Amino acid sequence: MAVLHLPSATGQLQAYETGDAESFSSAPGPFCRIAYAAAHVVADPLAANDPWLTPAIDWERTIAYREYLWSMGLGVAEAMDTAQRGTGLEWDCARELIKRSVSAARAYGDATIASGCGTDHLVPAPGNTLDEIQSAYELQAEFIQAQGGRLILMASRALAASARSPDDYYRLYERLLAQVDEPVIIHWLGPMFDPALAGYWGHNDLDEAMDVCLDVIRSHPHKVQGVKVSLLDKHREIAMRRKLPPGVGMLSGDDFNYPELIEGDEQGYSDALLGIFDAIAPAASAALAALTIGQVDTYRKILEPTVALSRHIFEAPTRFYKTGVVLMAYLNGLQDHFVMVGGQQSARSVIHLSELFRLADRAHLFHDPEDASNRMARLLRLYGVSQA
Repeated sequence: MAVLHLPSATGQLQAYETGDAESFSSAPGPFCRIAYAAAHVVADPLAANDPWLTPAIDWERTIAYREYLWSMGLGVAEAMDTAQRGTGLEWDCARELIKRSVSAARAYGDATIASGCGTDHLVPAPGNTLDEIQSAYELQAEFIQAQGGRLILMASRALAASARSPDDYYRLYERLLAQVDEPVIIHWLGPMFDPALAGYWGHNDLDEAMDVCLDVIRSHPHKVQGVKVSLLDKHREIAMRRKLPPGVGMLSGDDFNYPELIEGDEQGYSDALLGIFDAIAPAASAALAALTIGQVDTYRKILEPTVALSRHIFEAPTRFYKTGVVLMAYLNGLQDHFVMVGGQQSARSVIHLSELFRLADRAHLFHDPEDASNRMARLLRLYGVSQA
C-alpha cells in the first residue's frame, strides 16, 4: 500500500494509505441500457501554441481513449462539453475530432458514437436571427451526417442570447427535426454546466421549460431518439421521462443520481449519456453487465461507491468538472500528463484534487493504486507539497 501526504480542507497535510486496485469484470456489451460516455480530449503538452487561445490535441491518445471506452461496451458521445466544447475546443477543432472519431468507430467495428451538433462557430449576440442560428446548426449537421455520424443537438448559446420567447425555441427546433436524416438526441444542458444557457427553452422556471422541450419532441417524435437532460435534478428527470412520447428515450445526464435513474422504477428507466462514465468506465461497464443479467444488488454495489466521487467532481462550479475527469485519466495511466486544452487543469484547487484522489481510491477506481499514488505525488510537488 502506498502512503501519500495529502492536503486537507484546512490545508494541513494528512497521511493517506491507498487501498485495493479495481477488480471489475467489465464487459463488451450489449447492455440492457443505452450507455454513452461523454469523452474528454487529450491535449498535446509539447505543442508550440498558446494554450488559452489555440487548442492542441494529441490525436493518437484521444482516439486511443475512445477505443478504451468502446472496449468496455460503452458508446462515445463526441465533441460534447466533456471534450471542452465551448470552453477551449471550438468548431474547427471539434470538426476534426468528429471526423477522426467517426472513422475510428467504423474501423473498430461500427462502435456506437454520436456527435455534438451546435452553433458554436456563430458568435452569440442578441442580434442573431433565427435563420442565422438555424443555418449554423445546419452547417454542423451536414458535416456530421456526411461523415456517417449521428447527431446530438446541443443547446445553443446563440439561441439563448437571441430568443425572444419560447416560440422561438419551438420554431427553430421544429424546423431542424423536420429535416434531419436520422433520429437525433436533444441535449438540454442546464446553467450549472454553462451559465450562458440560463433560461433555455424560454423560461427560467424549469417546469415551464420542460413543457416547451416536450412540445418540441412531440412535434416530430419519430425524429427524436431521446433527450439528454443535464439538470442534476432526479425528480425533474423522472417527471419528464414519464411524459415522453412512446419510442423516445430519456438519457440521463444526472452525474449526481445516475445509479437509481438508470436502474429505474416500475414506470420506466433512464438510459445514460454521462461525463462521469469517462472517469469510471470499468465500473460502469461491470455494473451495466450485472444489471443486464438481473443482478441488481451487484449493480448497486459497484456504482453506489462511485457517487461520492462523481458529486465531488461535478460540485459547483459544475462547469469545471472536466478537470476531475482528466485527472482520473492521468492517475489511471491513460495519458502521460495532466495538461488540458485551455490550461483548465488549473480550474480546481489542490484541495479539490486531493479529495478526488481519496474518493477514487475508496471506490477502488484505480487500475494500479501504487502508480496512481506516484502520479499524484508528482502533481503535488508542483504545488510545493513534498512527500519526503
